[in-house]
Amino acid sequence: MKKVILSAAIVLGSLSIYAATRTITEPVNEVVIVQVQDGYNEVSADAVPVAVKTALQKAYPDVKLDKAYVNEKKEYKLEISVGDQKATVYADVNGNWIKI
Repeated sequence: MKKVILSAAIVLGSLSIYAATRTITEPVNEVVIVQVQDGYNEVSADAVPVAVKTALQKAYPDVKLDKAYVNEKKEYKLEISVGDQKATVYADVNGNWIKI
């Protein structure tokens, strides 16, 4: 009987060792800027080539150019609004649509 009680005390004592070594860490907050990730830099509406503006007017007659971005390949990301709808379209420097 002594052996059973001694074995139980050893088992319970060894379990409490693992419970006492718990560490608490602070949560890490990360801020990611999307503009840097997709490679586009914001430019003014005047910096958008005429060919891109013309293609935009042909595709969407009542379009309003809200924001324009360009990447290293001279591809333009255009945030537009037509009436109450907003969209993002992509064009190359010649006014050819990449993604509508």
